[in-house]
Amino acid sequence: MGRCSVHVLLLLVLHVLKTSAEDSGRQLACLQCDSPKCLQASQCHGTRCFSSVTVGSSGVVFKCGCLQGTDPISFHCSMSPSYHQAIFCCSRDMCNSNTTRNSLMAQLLSAPEGEPVPYRVETLALFVIGPVVVLVLLSVVSVLACRKFRHSRLQRLQDFDTEQGAIDGLITSNVGDSTLADLLDHSCTSGSGSGLPFLVQRTVARQISLVECIGKGRYGEVWRGQWQGENVAVKIFSSRDEKSWFRETEIYNTVLLRHENILGFMASDMTSRNSSTQLWLITHYHENGSLYDYLQRVAVETTEGLAMAASIACGLVHLHTEIFGTEGKPAIAHRDLKSKNILVTKELRCCIADLGLAVIHSQTDNLLDVGNNPKVGTKRYMAPEVLDETIQTDCFDAYKRVDIWAFGLVLWEIARRTYSNGIVEEYKPPFYDQVPNDPSFEDMRKVVCVEQQRPFIPNRWFSDPTLSALVKLMKECWYQNPSARLTALRIKKTLDKIYSSLEKGKES
Repeated sequence: MGRCSVHVLLLLVLHVLKTSAEDSGRQLACLQCDSPKCLQASQCHGTRCFSSVTVGSSGVVFKCGCLQGTDPISFHCSMSPSYHQAIFCCSRDMCNSNTTRNSLMAQLLSAPEGEPVPYRVETLALFVIGPVVVLVLLSVVSVLACRKFRHSRLQRLQDFDTEQGAIDGLITSNVGDSTLADLLDHSCTSGSGSGLPFLVQRTVARQISLVECIGKGRYGEVWRGQWQGENVAVKIFSSRDEKSWFRETEIYNTVLLRHENILGFMASDMTSRNSSTQLWLITHYHENGSLYDYLQRVAVETTEGLAMAASIACGLVHLHTEIFGTEGKPAIAHRDLKSKNILVTKELRCCIADLGLAVIHSQTDNLLDVGNNPKVGTKRYMAPEVLDETIQTDCFDAYKRVDIWAFGLVLWEIARRTYSNGIVEEYKPPFYDQVPNDPSFEDMRKVVCVEQQRPFIPNRWFSDPTLSALVKLMKECWYQNPSARLTALRIKKTLDKIYSSLEKGKES
């Protein structure tokens, strides 16, 4: 090709490019308006015309106008119709004047984005089965963690046993050939509670050998054990009564409870025996057993019965009374006083046991500590306000009055087994003739609250001055209105007065 031909071709290319550039920069005349009907339409100039319809919170908006610049054109004109907006672009003069609102609405309504998308079977299975699998895995992990924790706890107890020889060697120099009385007397002057120091408690507990089971109940078992040749009582709590063991341990180790009419505490221990964890409470041993057992075997003379009742009252006074000072104690309400929770000493005096449900109150900070035990006592011995659930649970005096009601029933049990003129009744529990052997909560509520019955009083009691005075006393413990009942101190003084009258009658 010659130079002339190349020159002509170059000129043609330049002309095409120039024409194209002029077209791209040319301003179009477009219709400009806002909804609803473009009644006041005007013209605008731009590189592209458009019409659009938008569905929003204010309704349907229809617009026509111009677009300027490459970016706005690319953005707006490339949009596909969706469930809320449709747009039409064109590049001729007044080309958007023929586009109607209805035609754009038709595009909008036919847009696929507004239609629900059905889930696939696999997706639904994932949503349903996924959470179930996660829950199963969490359950398995929890079970494994609990087993590991239990194993580690037992391992620690076993490790403690292997080290026990060294610990015993350190403490033996202190314990030596001491008797229990020596140890307890020493602990009163060197410890905060009424028991032994914790390390000594564990040492004593590990040195006890169980001899015979002397009692069973819902709480667990009571064994006679021996420590360095001396008898001790070992109460082994069942696992479901762990809170009672903890509560009793807590009270005995923090409160100075040394009193002749409160069961003497020695030690408490959580130990691993026979591949299971056992909860031990070690106390003084009383061969006569509980008052409940003793009264079934033995009938008592008037002076013996009075002495037993007075000793229980003394123990109750000690519990209910707050003693201030360094050797003091908070006030305590028992909440489960009954003949099974009272032990008979060899001198035929009584001491109160089982503080697993006790409530503590201190006037100094006015705190009422009810513990963390869901049990509420023994149904046969429950006061009316406990049975009909009207007891003031935030008032400490209310718990003391519950103890007084129960004391009146124990007094009735002693009176039945007290001789007068050579006559005595066989042992029976309170309300024996009014409720079944194992009464329900509703049985007791009907008899005590609805019918307001009280234990039967035999006629022979009224012909005996001492028993007649005891009848008057127990009735003053059984008032339906709790605030009318006697206090423990008033009961103690009344019993002392009855005893004095009996002694004077003998002298005369």
